[in-house]
Amino acid sequence: MASITFLNKPVTLLGNEVKVGDTAPDFTVLNNELTPVTLEDSKGKVRLISVVPSIDTGVCDAQTRRFNEEASTISNVDVLTISVDLPFAQGRWCASNGLENVHTFSDHRTLSFGEAYGVHIKELRLLARAVFVIDSNNKVTYVEYVNEATNHPNYEAAIEAVKAAQ
Repeated sequence: MASITFLNKPVTLLGNEVKVGDTAPDFTVLNNELTPVTLEDSKGKVRLISVVPSIDTGVCDAQTRRFNEEASTISNVDVLTISVDLPFAQGRWCASNGLENVHTFSDHRTLSFGEAYGVHIKELRLLARAVFVIDSNNKVTYVEYVNEATNHPNYEAAIEAVKAAQ
């Protein structure tokens, strides 16, 4: 299992660690209208899954904005930002920030995504910061579990992985 810290304190990740080459596990999250969404709903596209502890914090805000900007320059890619924030808060954040290339999803109800991808932080009931790239055939082509949850992911490596998965 990946080893991470939150504010420099070790935390326990629950679920299954995902590795490059794995078939991407399916999951069910909620969109901003409270409609269930699964990985299969975006089948046929490259998916960049940006996982954040809470969209309304500095690093999570910057991460979501950065992937929004990058997505606007790449065709056939869906950027899914997943957190345990309530769908209402995610929708309000997106509307107030004018982001159109990112889809926010909430894992607050069942932690289906957190468990399937091994990012559920047991002590905090938050998701650990991570990035996954899944090709159009549902193969995982890139994985980054950010070792300190308050740090930024490797944006350049993730975007290069998206381009390579096209």
